[in-house]
Amino acid sequence: MDWFIALAILAGGILSGAMSPGPSFVVVTRSTLAFSRRHGLATALGMGVGGAVFALIAILGFVTLLASIPVLYFALKILGAFYLFYLAYKMWTESKQPLDITAQKSKQNVSLRRSFAIGFLTQICNPKTAIVYASIFAVAAPVSVSYLFGAACVCLIFLIETGWYAIVALTFSAEKARSGYLNLKTLFDRLAATVMGFLGLKILSELR
Repeated sequence: MDWFIALAILAGGILSGAMSPGPSFVVVTRSTLAFSRRHGLATALGMGVGGAVFALIAILGFVTLLASIPVLYFALKILGAFYLFYLAYKMWTESKQPLDITAQKSKQNVSLRRSFAIGFLTQICNPKTAIVYASIFAVAAPVSVSYLFGAACVCLIFLIETGWYAIVALTFSAEKARSGYLNLKTLFDRLAATVMGFLGLKILSELR
């Protein structure tokens, strides 16, 4: 029974974190609107795998170790901030490209594998995700974590992260959403780039 309680607390915390607006939401949404539903789902899968990796790291205690070593956590913040700046730059510079040009590029350069990688890297390069996972595991996990419980946590988090962002991708792949994006592509892409840049600045502002 303790397992079920622990997993329920864990699921609630992770789902709440996934549903809160952030870079992951922006990346999945734009991937879906700019390219296709399949690209959005591939990005969602990358988010899920990234979440599973963080879950495994948290179970092994590396996240707690990371948080306790300021230099390592500082380096992760720098890496995460500059990755967000890179995404912001790409979104801004490509904002004026018509969707048909973007679609042609997607066939050549933006493969499903690349969309997956963008989702994975966005998840892994978010330093707050590491701390959130460590905090939730500290509260929810039992004192003695068995291999079976650890495996259940990893699978559960993978399903939650992938499932939520798959819902986001499917929602924004609707025809009305895509039509709205077609009409406001430049504005949407620059707004998304601004959000990503702001999040990167926010991470840097918290460095200490």
